[in-house]
Amino acid sequence: MSSPEHEADIERQVIEELDTLSKVPQLGGVPGRLIGWADRLFIGLAVLALLGIAAAVLLQIAGRLFLPFSPAWTEELSRYLFIYMVALSSGAVIHRNRHVNVELFHHWLGPRGRALYQALVCLLVGAFAAIVLPYAWVYAENGGWQTSPTLKVSMLYIFFSTVVLFALVLVYSAIGFVEGLAALWCKPPAADREPSAWK
Repeated sequence: MSSPEHEADIERQVIEELDTLSKVPQLGGVPGRLIGWADRLFIGLAVLALLGIAAAVLLQIAGRLFLPFSPAWTEELSRYLFIYMVALSSGAVIHRNRHVNVELFHHWLGPRGRALYQALVCLLVGAFAAIVLPYAWVYAENGGWQTSPTLKVSMLYIFFSTVVLFALVLVYSAIGFVEGLAALWCKPPAADREPSAWK
């Protein structure tokens, strides 16, 4: 029988083989710790939103089964919580390279190639977020004149999720770009060296 530590090592190795970009080293020191805290904060908020969705859906089911009425606001609340869950987790997903992508050639890249690829992708994604962010703010301001049908909440707060989304994408793309450049110029660990890829 294998130990839990051995199984965790095997699982980590499989994930790294599936996701070659996870081998690009992240920032260390104080900046790395601050980014790690921000990751945990936003993931924690996204988890709270997910728990809120589960509670709202369970309340709706319980209302249909056991109460004489079903609360109408639960469907709307779960939809808004889902939108914020996606927005709040977007930055951490970029930072951990867990977004949807097609890996056609990543496994052929050496350490510097992976770092360069990450820097270029983060630059493009960050540039897109920087272009869209002002329009997301205008879109959110338009919600100030509307209220949600059942919760009677200003739609400004709901539409503001687009600002949160693109702001986090911009910030975390900048972090990924810096990490890619840092990995591009740093000497790789001996285990990661691939002589043909470094030339």
